[in-house]
Amino acid sequence: MSKVVLLAINAKYVHSALSVWVLAGGVYRYAHMPHDVNIAEATIHHPNIEIADKVAAYQPDIIGVSTYIWNAKKLPALLKLLRERLPDVIIVLGGPEASHNAKHWLSCGADFVLPGEGEYTFPALLDALAAVEKCNKDQLKKRYEAQALSHTTSDKNQNTVSLPEALRGNEFEAEKPYEPIDPYTDAYFAALGGRIAYLETSRGCPFQCAFCLSAGSSVKYIPIETAKEQIYKLSRAQSQTIKLVDRTFNCNKDRAYELFEYIIELNTTRCFHFEVAADLFDTRLLELLKTAPAGRIQLEAGIQSYYEPTQKAAIRQMDIEKAEQNLRELLLGRNIHIHVDLIAGLPYETLPEFQNSFDRAYSIGAHTLQLGFLKLLHGSELRRQAGALGIQYSKEPPYEIKSSPWLAAEDIQTLKQAENALQHTHNKSRFLSALEYVLSVSGLRPFALYEAIGRAAPNHGTDLVDYAEQIYNFCNTLPGVDDKVLKDRMLCDWLSMVKGKNTPSFLKKQNNGHKQVAIAAKKRLGHTISRAEAAVLNSGTGVFVDSENRDPVTGLYRIYYTSDDENTDYNHQGIIQTRL
Repeated sequence: MSKVVLLAINAKYVHSALSVWVLAGGVYRYAHMPHDVNIAEATIHHPNIEIADKVAAYQPDIIGVSTYIWNAKKLPALLKLLRERLPDVIIVLGGPEASHNAKHWLSCGADFVLPGEGEYTFPALLDALAAVEKCNKDQLKKRYEAQALSHTTSDKNQNTVSLPEALRGNEFEAEKPYEPIDPYTDAYFAALGGRIAYLETSRGCPFQCAFCLSAGSSVKYIPIETAKEQIYKLSRAQSQTIKLVDRTFNCNKDRAYELFEYIIELNTTRCFHFEVAADLFDTRLLELLKTAPAGRIQLEAGIQSYYEPTQKAAIRQMDIEKAEQNLRELLLGRNIHIHVDLIAGLPYETLPEFQNSFDRAYSIGAHTLQLGFLKLLHGSELRRQAGALGIQYSKEPPYEIKSSPWLAAEDIQTLKQAENALQHTHNKSRFLSALEYVLSVSGLRPFALYEAIGRAAPNHGTDLVDYAEQIYNFCNTLPGVDDKVLKDRMLCDWLSMVKGKNTPSFLKKQNNGHKQVAIAAKKRLGHTISRAEAAVLNSGTGVFVDSENRDPVTGLYRIYYTSDDENTDYNHQGIIQTRL
């Protein structure tokens, strides 16, 4: 019996691994010989020596590692260390990063790189290795390396290497239907704890996006009743967030409707996150989503670019006007967190054109607007075209764009400044009311404002109080901005976004009105509040926060005013409507 360790290296502790549990399930289902499979998880922040110690403690015969752009930079040194600690161990790599760059990983110390669906190929490899003596294993490895290193570069999948015939049983030669493994065992949940859980209900994507590894792959769906069973299991787990890894969850409208309906009707407080094509929602599905309990569903929709030549170059198939209309319709319901993606650096989109894309996407009013940067992934169409297009990119993971004929290096720096401000304000629901006010009076477009904040107040681990003051000082220099209104807006924002932290001194109004505010708060809320949960505005109006009432969609705490007995009105984004 071979001893196997499946190693997952996540980007953050809060993330969990799905692939290693699927692989383990594949071994138990498809392997013909017994294998002792163990799971080890770490993060990219763990020292390599700690990871090597954890793996070596099992004294494995075989180590399987899932590779992705977030852990690829760390792996070569770790593989070397594992080889030093365990000289006879066989190292097998899989996952998108290794599958599309097999030659490199074989040169880094891997014995085998398995492309494709590992729950089928990995058990076959384990059986083949268990069936031969050590000398034959060495010969098998040499044969495999020879095949990899002689693989033609004219093939579309030039860096992938097929599983050698010696390692394949007949059942693995033909494409198999998607027979899902249920990874959600007792051992999985014991290891998961309260981290983010991941779920795959379909595999592949019908669209052709040139920057994506899933482009044009056929879509395989797990049986819908199986999907529901797995969703139910995760809804009872400790994880607050369950992310579906389906590339386009709603590419099959009827199936998406049935699964959304099932999730909406569940008796759970868990949040389910989906990647969707926003233009594919029809009226029936929109009406269903409006019935979801607040915070039950998050939707992430890729716009990527509004510039038509860029859409064509990236092979984007989307009715953008329909997508915008659907997203705005969903935002009106105030029950679903909406996340919109843009990609900077795609072909033909210059800085001014990207600014237009940003401003238009921002106008949708999504809770999160992700400004991402083009990554030239191994196996993607754009990576194959990068040389001809003149795109320069980092040769190390995550292979991010450095410049192109349409974006100079200094343009990318400008975009980075805007992204920094956007990420630390809008995308974290910080200072939303204040920034809305500044945009309304300064005449600045959204991109111009965020880029200017990024230059004036770059945040690289800045303390929140200091960051707030930097933003206040900058915004107070803009045309049309009234200092008192800006202060009051930022003060209300502070109360709504921070729990238990004293209001920064530069925002406080020096008077003795807090006692009256506290009395009003106790009458309204039925309990005493702390001094940090109340303030007096420049207008003389008292304001206080219900720190026990957090909006499940925006994450903001509910604000009240002493001037009336009505609950503050919020727009879909959680921004306080003008009442100051």
